[in-house]
Amino acid sequence: MISLGVSTAGCADDPAEASSDGTTGETGGTGDGDGDGDGDGDGDGDGDPTTSGDGDPTTSGDGDGDGDGDGDGDGDGDGDGDGDNPFDGDPFPPMTPGEWVWQPVEGTECRNGDETGVWVRPAADGNTDKLALFMQGGGACFNTFTCFINIPADGGGAPGNGGVFDSQNLDNPLKDHSFVFFPYCTGDVFMGTKMGDVSGHGTQKFFGRLNLEKTLSRIVPTFADATEIVFTGQSAGGFGAAANYDFMAAGWPDAAPVLIDDSAPIFRDQYLSACLQEAWRDLWGVDAALPQDCADCFNPDGGGLANYLGFLQEKYPDRSFGLISSTGDSTIRTFFGYGENDCANINAVFPPSMDAGTYSAGLYDLRDTVLTEPNFGTYIIDSTTHVWTGNLMYSTTVSGVLLADWMAELISGNVTSVEP
Repeated sequence: MISLGVSTAGCADDPAEASSDGTTGETGGTGDGDGDGDGDGDGDGDGDPTTSGDGDPTTSGDGDGDGDGDGDGDGDGDGDGDGDNPFDGDPFPPMTPGEWVWQPVEGTECRNGDETGVWVRPAADGNTDKLALFMQGGGACFNTFTCFINIPADGGGAPGNGGVFDSQNLDNPLKDHSFVFFPYCTGDVFMGTKMGDVSGHGTQKFFGRLNLEKTLSRIVPTFADATEIVFTGQSAGGFGAAANYDFMAAGWPDAAPVLIDDSAPIFRDQYLSACLQEAWRDLWGVDAALPQDCADCFNPDGGGLANYLGFLQEKYPDRSFGLISSTGDSTIRTFFGYGENDCANINAVFPPSMDAGTYSAGLYDLRDTVLTEPNFGTYIIDSTTHVWTGNLMYSTTVSGVLLADWMAELISGNVTSVEP
């Protein structure tokens, strides 16, 4: 056993353990490492819309951060420059290295009001310096139909040990990392800050961002020594990892977390309608989670969410960011389709999907006009498949570059872009 602290949270029953060999599926159940939860290894997934955004704890002062003229550099007045961490709760109880354990987090709530938590697997060798935070995918809730297919409660088991979680595969750049797995049960791509009404479902608790804050107050003290950190996720979780990067990074101010966003691009308004972005903002309370110093993140018409990615790469020029996406992701095209024709079909059961050519154009437009700094790489695959960081990461090659190798280079600081 390794001691990682003492918990003060209440007890809860562990979800049933999965029999999977991979990452959790996009339906909120467990899967095979392909992100779709169907056990076939094909990575087709089942869906997730998009949003983007972030929270940004800030300090103000007189040059040293506290305004008292003492020059301590962090604003806490103690002169040591180490700052006050915004996530200062109690660490989780001791855990066995190499094994998944359920850690409930008091005060968190799924869309239906159930308590949730996280799955944690400390590194098998007991090291505490390498840490990966993984956010689960699984659709979104913003109309009658999407809320029906989105899981409103935490019903999944442990995420398994395949794909990005495979600690035995020498090609896995995260094989030596401790993992924290965030189940997805709020339908708001981890960005919700309020309750909202949905036709046919009544009032829903879109508390994804609020839950994240409570959970980080347990995770950060548990892994306070982490220096090599990766934020990642698939689909809805990819949006969540990207959108919350700035917020989560505040927990480890001396580290430089890497972002790996799997299948969660956020297009410019020319391709992703502002009316759909506005619907997500209003229902989920996204604006309260966006960094207030991102001036271009708050367009009057509700658009501009893609500007957050530009904000991110410019704020952290020495950090590595990466996006993985198919040229014609059939799942994301379906959700983006709700915004077509000025959101004429936003309440439809099966809206027309975004055209594959339009999606591809939007993806390359994002790369060429927003992700322009050398610290933001892309790995683009000519495919309609959804999510890639399951077992497919070990067999997918684009222009001679294996996806797992591209990820390893990104983590090491060698940021590149690969396309068909």
